[in-house]
Amino acid sequence: MGQRRGQPIHGWLAIDKPEGISSAAVVARVRKLLNAAKAGHAGTLDPLATGIIPIALGEATKTVSYAMDGTKTYEFSAVWGTATETDDREGKVCATSEVRPTREAILAAVPRFVGEISQVPPVYSAIKVDGERAYARARDGENVVLSSRKITVYSFDLIEEKPFETALFRVHCGKGTYIRALVRDLAQVLGTVGHIGTLRRTSCGVFDESTAISLDKWEALGHSPAALAYLRPVRTVLDDIPALALTPQEAHRLRHGQSLALFPLAQRNPRAKLAQGIPVQAVLEDTLVALAEVGNGMLLPVRVMAYQ
Repeated sequence: MGQRRGQPIHGWLAIDKPEGISSAAVVARVRKLLNAAKAGHAGTLDPLATGIIPIALGEATKTVSYAMDGTKTYEFSAVWGTATETDDREGKVCATSEVRPTREAILAAVPRFVGEISQVPPVYSAIKVDGERAYARARDGENVVLSSRKITVYSFDLIEEKPFETALFRVHCGKGTYIRALVRDLAQVLGTVGHIGTLRRTSCGVFDESTAISLDKWEALGHSPAALAYLRPVRTVLDDIPALALTPQEAHRLRHGQSLALFPLAQRNPRAKLAQGIPVQAVLEDTLVALAEVGNGMLLPVRVMAYQ
């Protein structure tokens, strides 16, 4: 998310990514159309996948970590009987099985993958191993071993079962969940092997299909007011963080890296639940001035917005 020459455009855009291009390519196309100085994304989608990818523009890039902490919803197909090196349909076949799970077996197994569970990410993933991406090491023929990690799956529903080969699912999960690994592990529990056939993300944090626009449709609008109408405020991903209203003088001080006494702020914002160490939105009217933190009776600036 490096800074480049271009227009100072700030906010969030929810793009419905088509199949066949990378998340980085989506960011590049958005940045090019808007001639935006700075852009990034929250939550990578593989080229195989479609669906919601939030694009951060300008100062919104300073809030990406909050967007990535949001829950996500996926709809996907599991293809039984064939395992691939990448755990999706694009990989080389590495194992086969004649076993095809029944609906009853699937419904019995799925609850094992709900709640806080341990998951070993796919070898072909962007996780770094000694400073290098795991997928790069795997492509070079290295035997990559990744450690398990805790993830949270809030729901795992069977939508439809097609005869013999494929089942369709919907999963609502926390950050860091690999759907390819869920299918791999579910297949193993069912006594077979499997891989992802199709994958679509229908929501990512506060962004979902109701507020997103397809990349092609958005590009067709061109650099116009209609295209910019899809831009949402920088604060969009901060709904769960307390907000403190500032005076112009306080906003000026915070923008220059100075801390503020918390007591007068708390008196003017009695509904804000403030405690030591919590993050806070510091706002002037409806504009985010800074991401701040409560500490020792003071409001301390952490990430100051630098609108131009």
